Amino acid sequence: MIADIAVGIFLLAGLLAGVRLVRGPDLVDRVISLDAALVALMGAVGVRVADSGETLYIGILVVIAIVAFTATVVLSRFIETTGRR
Repeated sequence: MIADIAVGIFLLAGLLAGVRLVRGPDLVDRVISLDAALVALMGAVGVRVADSGETLYIGILVVIAIVAFTATVVLSRFIETTGRR
């Protein structure tokens, strides 16, 4: 029951971050909202792992974390080198 509520809150946070990703006004806002959406997705998957005890999803968490980190670093470097905002 508590896990379902936590997953719902994480999904709501991811949805709101997705709205910010689309609306944006700046590229910086989009990068931050992409990172927030991926962190919310990681939180939802982490709650499911803790609730069910299945270790299969831990690999998925690692992949999402690597993608989130890499995307944030690459887009930050892009913004820094091009001077786009």
